[in-house]
Amino acid sequence: METQSTHGERLEELRRIVAEVLEREPEEISDLGDFRKDYEADSMRAIEILSRLEKKYHVDLPQSVLPDMKNLSAVYAIVAVRAGWKDETCTAS
Repeated sequence: METQSTHGERLEELRRIVAEVLEREPEEISDLGDFRKDYEADSMRAIEILSRLEKKYHVDLPQSVLPDMKNLSAVYAIVAVRAGWKDETCTAS
């Protein structure tokens, strides 16, 4: 049985996934850092992030959410809704 993760644990897991795709160290990825402006992410990397999140969390993330996936906090919020992490909210915007 899978143990329930905390908001912080999930956020750090997402940070590691995003950092790997963006070829950065996890500590370089801030919660509100803009993927395109701050980390030079292109559309192919955005699709790779989306794909990895779908596989990891067994959720459907249509490409229509890509424009909303601007930073780590936004990614968390989108995945939280799709994965049913109802008991947790991300306060950063």
